[in-house]
Amino acid sequence: MQKVTIDFPKIEQDNKLVTLANTAYKKIITKTGEGSNFLGWVDLPLKTEKNSLKEIQNTATDFKKNKDFIVVVGIGGSYLGAKAIIDALSDNFSNLKQEKTTKIIFAGQNLNPDYLSDLINLLKNKSFGIVVISKSGTTTEPAIAFRLLYNLLKQKYNKIEIKNRIIAITDKEKGSLRELANQENFKTFIIPDDIGGRFSVLTPVGLLPISLAGFDIFKIIDGAKNIATELLNNTQSAAVKYAQIRNYLYNNGKTVEILVNYNPKLNSFAEWWKQLFGESEGKNQKGIFPASVIFTTDLHSLGQYIQDGKKQIFETIISIEKPNNDITIPKNKKDSDNLNYLSEKKISYINKMAELGTYTAHKNGEIPIIKINIPQINEYNIGQLIYFFEFSCAISAYMLGVNPFNQPGVEEYKKNMFKLLNKPGF
Repeated sequence: MQKVTIDFPKIEQDNKLVTLANTAYKKIITKTGEGSNFLGWVDLPLKTEKNSLKEIQNTATDFKKNKDFIVVVGIGGSYLGAKAIIDALSDNFSNLKQEKTTKIIFAGQNLNPDYLSDLINLLKNKSFGIVVISKSGTTTEPAIAFRLLYNLLKQKYNKIEIKNRIIAITDKEKGSLRELANQENFKTFIIPDDIGGRFSVLTPVGLLPISLAGFDIFKIIDGAKNIATELLNNTQSAAVKYAQIRNYLYNNGKTVEILVNYNPKLNSFAEWWKQLFGESEGKNQKGIFPASVIFTTDLHSLGQYIQDGKKQIFETIISIEKPNNDITIPKNKKDSDNLNYLSEKKISYINKMAELGTYTAHKNGEIPIIKINIPQINEYNIGQLIYFFEFSCAISAYMLGVNPFNQPGVEEYKKNMFKLLNKPGF
């Protein structure tokens, strides 16, 4: 069975941090910490029933029939997790291929008029469906996108056809989207009350879009279940150690963590990771700033700063042991590009040597490095990685002394925006 493993830098023994980590771990296990009403994700992989996954899978199979596009409408945790996994598992150029498959696109994650106009123009003469994800139904960005797309459906189809082209993932009982779904008899899935958005990827919020994209949600849950069983029964697990080391480095002036990988398919995964840690830890003037880089690309832009800039950074590398595909460098008689020393070598080998060379350079440059080793990018291993980071993040935030499950700072921009827009009550 494939397993995610982690290499940690050596640090001094800090008994205070060990105590903080153990306390944080107990808060999670017993569901007694701050924001404990949002700890439903902790045992979610263990409780997820195959019948529930089968319903999601069957719904996805039926829903994408005869549709060119499915638009997943959501923002923050309502789209980042799904996009992270879909992009990680997809062909790099799948959306450019003229295959007769339903393509997944996203909306509601911005307020850009060009994006929304381009989207409407794309869909005008295409067959499409909508998966709208919102607990309340009133979050500004997805609510606007859904209104525009719903209006387009009304222009194209009759009421019965529209009903079969919308799935709502929302609150069980309350909220404007729930009311609309009940009135119009949309197919619905529930966002659990005890799971917040950035921890929701293993609920229908993430699993339905992932299944619509054609990936195996059973294997994702199996991976998450496997690592959850390990982490929930081990006070000295890699997740606890990751949280300890992050806090140790933070206390010693390393205030920026960069998530590093060498595969562009993990770009969106890094965006999910940044939201997970940024919204969970960045409170009360505390928190490690989460950033990300894609190597070797960013070695030609940010590499200089990482190597020789201010020593406030530590790295967490996602290292993929085996690629899903590979290619060999051909020999060239003239050797005009001076690459014959690489001829007959695999691209994967060259990429690995770039990774090892960079690792050595940064280590010699006194940059602390945490290395997460993944056998291969597939559903099972992505499921492990998702749960590992969720569990580690909650421990780390509790160690900092903040509630991992709220985001009070996010509300500040909304208040100002609503006031400027003359929203009633503001």
